[in-house]
Amino acid sequence: MAAHSHHDHEPGHHHGVANFDRAFAIGITLNVAFVAVEAFFGWQVESLALLADAGHNLSDVAGLVLAWAATLAGRLRPTRRRTYGWKRASILAAFTNATLLLFAMSWLIWEASHRLQSPTPTEGLTMIVVAAIGVAVNGVTAALFMAGGKADMNIRGAFLHMAADALVSLGVVIAGALYLWTGWGWIDPVTSIVIAVLIILGTWQLFRQSLHLLFDGVPLSIDLVEVERWLRSLPGVEDVHDLHVWAMSTSETALTAHLVMPGGSGGDEFLHRAAHELEHRFHIKHPTLQIELGRVEHCGSC
Repeated sequence: MAAHSHHDHEPGHHHGVANFDRAFAIGITLNVAFVAVEAFFGWQVESLALLADAGHNLSDVAGLVLAWAATLAGRLRPTRRRTYGWKRASILAAFTNATLLLFAMSWLIWEASHRLQSPTPTEGLTMIVVAAIGVAVNGVTAALFMAGGKADMNIRGAFLHMAADALVSLGVVIAGALYLWTGWGWIDPVTSIVIAVLIILGTWQLFRQSLHLLFDGVPLSIDLVEVERWLRSLPGVEDVHDLHVWAMSTSETALTAHLVMPGGSGGDEFLHRAAHELEHRFHIKHPTLQIELGRVEHCGSC
C-alpha cells in the first residue's frame, strides 16, 4: 500500500518573490545610469577605484537581471516535460551571482596590486562626488531587497551584491578624502584591495550554500535528524527509511520518505495532517510520503 501526499497550493507559492519586481526594475535602472556616470568620470580623472567600481557595478546589473530572470522563470507553470517548472533557476542564479562577485573582486585585487607598484595622481574631489552618488544608489537598491534576504537565497544574492557595491563606493569616498588630505597615491589601490577582500569573505558563504543546493544538498535551515525524529514520532509509525530532503528552488523545499506503519495509516486524514505539520514546522511545502504495512527491502545507498 502506497499513499502520497502533495501539500501544494499553487496560488500562494510565489507570494514571497512577486513583490520584488518593482525592486528589480528600480535597481537595474538606477545602476545602469550610475555605471555610465561612473565610467565617464573614472576615465576623465584616471581613477582606478572609480573605473573598477564601474566595471563591478556593471557585473551587478548583470547579477540583478539574472536574479530577476530567475524569479520570473520560477513562476512558469510546470509542463509534462518539466514537471517542476523552472524553479531551480533561482539556485542557479544565486550561484552565478556569487561566482560573478568573486571574479569581479579578484580582478579588482589584481588591478589594484599592479597600480600599487606605480601609484598615479588622481582627482580626489571627483572621486568623492561620484562615489557618494554610488553609495546612495547601491544603498537604496540594497534596502529594497533587504526584507527578502532571509527567506530566499536568490534575493539574498541580489542584496549582497548591492550591499557590497555600497561598501566599495564608500571605500572610494574615504580613499578620495584621504588622498585630498595627504596626497598619497597608494591610498586608492590599497582601499580597493581591502574592500575586495571583505566582499570575498562575505560572498563565500553564498557561493558554498548555492553550490550545496545545486547538488541536492539538504537546505541549511533544515535539520534532517530532527525531521526524521518527528516522522518517527507520528502515531503508528514504526520505522522511517529512504528519507530525502532537497531544495526545489531557493524558497521551496521537497521531501520524500517511506513510513513503515504495520497497523495502516488511517488514510488521507493522516497524510494531510502530516503534510500540514511538515510545512508548519519545517517549511517543507512538497512532501511525498509512502506508507508501507510491513518491513521491505529498501535501497541500500539511502
